[in-house]
Amino acid sequence: MNTQRTRALVAALVMLLAAQAAAAKDAWTGVRSQNFYLVGNASEKEIRQVATRLEQFRDVFKRLFAQVNFSSPVPTTVIVFKSDGSYKPFKPVADGKTVAVAGYFQPGEDVNYITLTTERGSDNPYSTIYHEYVHLLVNNSLGKGSVPAWFNEGLAEYYSTFAIEEDRKVHLGKFVDYHLYRLREQKMLPLSQLFAVDHHSLERNRHDVRSLFYAQSWALVHYLILGNEGRRLPQLGQFLALSRQGVATEEAFKRAFQTDTAGMEKELQKYVQGRTFQSKVATFEQKLEFDSQMTAAPLTEAEAEGYLGDLLLHINRPDDAAARLERALRLDPGLTMARASLGMTRLRQKRYDAAKEELREAVASGAQSYLAHYYYAYALSREGTREDGYRPGGYAPELAKEMRESLRKAISLRPDFPESYHLLGWINLVTGEELEASAALLRRALAMAPGNQHYALVLAQIYLRQERFDQARQAAEPLTHEGTEPGLRATAQSVMAAIKNYEEQVKQYKARREEFERGVAGGEPRPGAREGAKEVDPPEKAARSHEEAAADAMFEALGEALRKPEAGETRVRAALTRIECGAKGLVFVFKAGARTLRLASAGFNGLHIVAFTRDAGAELSCGALKSETPSVVTYRAAADARSRTDGALVALEFVPAGFQLK
Repeated sequence: MNTQRTRALVAALVMLLAAQAAAAKDAWTGVRSQNFYLVGNASEKEIRQVATRLEQFRDVFKRLFAQVNFSSPVPTTVIVFKSDGSYKPFKPVADGKTVAVAGYFQPGEDVNYITLTTERGSDNPYSTIYHEYVHLLVNNSLGKGSVPAWFNEGLAEYYSTFAIEEDRKVHLGKFVDYHLYRLREQKMLPLSQLFAVDHHSLERNRHDVRSLFYAQSWALVHYLILGNEGRRLPQLGQFLALSRQGVATEEAFKRAFQTDTAGMEKELQKYVQGRTFQSKVATFEQKLEFDSQMTAAPLTEAEAEGYLGDLLLHINRPDDAAARLERALRLDPGLTMARASLGMTRLRQKRYDAAKEELREAVASGAQSYLAHYYYAYALSREGTREDGYRPGGYAPELAKEMRESLRKAISLRPDFPESYHLLGWINLVTGEELEASAALLRRALAMAPGNQHYALVLAQIYLRQERFDQARQAAEPLTHEGTEPGLRATAQSVMAAIKNYEEQVKQYKARREEFERGVAGGEPRPGAREGAKEVDPPEKAARSHEEAAADAMFEALGEALRKPEAGETRVRAALTRIECGAKGLVFVFKAGARTLRLASAGFNGLHIVAFTRDAGAELSCGALKSETPSVVTYRAAADARSRTDGALVALEFVPAGFQLK
């Protein structure tokens, strides 16, 4: 009897604990506003408040820049956590440690994520979110490389202090105390040095240098907008317009501001030291209210797991993402969003067969999901593609047909998603088919995202294949300016050189063909026969395919663009395999034929590093590389038995796999 009673008590206790666990599960809610989709385990009221703040910020920003189209074709999902404890597993990780943030913005080509917690803490989550959202709008509309880094960062910092009272009184440009403190304690950078910083070099600078750059950029933008009673603001617009036209920074500055950098430095110094910072208050007649436009609905546990897994995928944690997405699909096997995201996770893990299987199922079960169709085409396009983005042999006709069908379906479901147009245009560029339609596709994508330089680069290459050389130059030339991402700029420079070389080859081909046809019409010897010391070749022999000619011209231009070795330096073709980091510096390990080459460096900052491919060299970190990266390596030979190195690394230039040194 006692045993039975004990068993009954245990059973009751187990049931009670199970009931408590079920009751403790978070309730997730989805809220859709005009421009955002929010999901979270916070209360519906709190999620609506977050949506209102984001809509208010976006609305005010667009009103202030009414002449610029700041819309983003990429959807933005916001995840609102009820507490820092529930938020922590989804924060960014750096050097194996969780980054202590109250909120962050994660941009993406397919979806942007904003994350934050409503739990009150010492940090304001909206400051970082506003900062990064400004970057999204500016980069999408104007192009990251087409506006100076100081302006892009300064403007983002200026609007990061956005605040609103009573839904109608907006505060802009509130002073940032830690920026002001740094500027008053440290010597400011000469403006010529500030202007020379681009987005790439900014990321490579030391933390203290970056901090000073952000502070001074904020102060300069603040002064140009609000200082001196706003007299400099129209001139700032003129300066940006001249910069986008490719006018050199110093010249654009003088023409726009009617002074030199030394004069502006004095004005800025006086502004910073004068304690005259003030914010701007704009009061609207009507309240900026958005709550009535929102709709809300509960989310299932599977849907919540799906969004969390997709977030982890987008912050580059594919293994953690897979675990969440697999759980979501166990709860709901028909959840298309989770299935498609798991397919992309498998692709990130380089499990191509598993990726295609998941994405085929996602396409079959989610006929109305544009992302499922886009992801499937993207996965098919990547299999067999080398690290440099080149696919030997191109795409088989049946494969190209399947990708086109999937992308056309994606476009029909979501006509305002530009990545579908971009990928379809790229596939046609590789196959050499439907080039006229592809040029129209890329122009449509650029109309939606005018600042996307990758779209412009593909369009330039399509024009090149069509022998529309003037239009190709017009599309590629702006990408060669300073400030453009180094790898993309190098590719654009190669395209410009290819245009020149290819145009000359076409002229020579046409001249030879005319010469050949004149010879046949005049009864001269048949093609290939000798005519004294001259041999007249048929056009089929005289001209190679356009694709081969363009590729050869590209490689020839790339060879000219490489850094030339100086006296005492050796340059070889090699493949970077790993980077060893230690207290005394770095050791770069290369495979050069049958030889292993170990080259020392004090750090990344002193090296000449350029990527001439889209993917390779974008991000370097300690440890083994996931795949060997083709490179041209310049070094000074000096064997050191103690460190087991062969010399000092001078330059590291990432190149396409097919490139060979001459």
